Amino acid sequence: MAMTMHVNIVSAEESIYSGTAEHLFAPAALGEVGIWPRHTPLLSQLKPGEVRVKPEGSAETMHFFVSGGVLEVQPHVVTVLADSAVRAKDLDEAEAKAAKERAEASMANRKADIDFARAQAELAEAEARLRMIRNLKQGRHG
Repeated sequence: MAMTMHVNIVSAEESIYSGTAEHLFAPAALGEVGIWPRHTPLLSQLKPGEVRVKPEGSAETMHFFVSGGVLEVQPHVVTVLADSAVRAKDLDEAEAKAAKERAEASMANRKADIDFARAQAELAEAEARLRMIRNLKQGRHG
């Protein structure tokens, strides 16, 4: 029997996942991190990207998109507090493409530095969503 940890993935809107897992990968601010049971405590900012969870006893890995947030790791509990989160199967490619186009237009027509920074963040999120969708379609992860 593999060692496990409890994983919670929550956003401002809802709890996306809660259960035991063998490991988890997340897009930390300084690069992807892998978390296993009894990991050293860690607190990290998350950037937009894919969170992969390997549920206990399952052959399949679960995929989630987070737009950013915080990763909190304790030896037996991992919590992803996401700004927004969505299950991979619920990602909408057309919506992500439209968001990317809107962000690019905002960057081109900026009125102030704050508008530009917001547009850059929106562009980074849209590109991360599209990258995840592309990787899932091609069977690549990470």
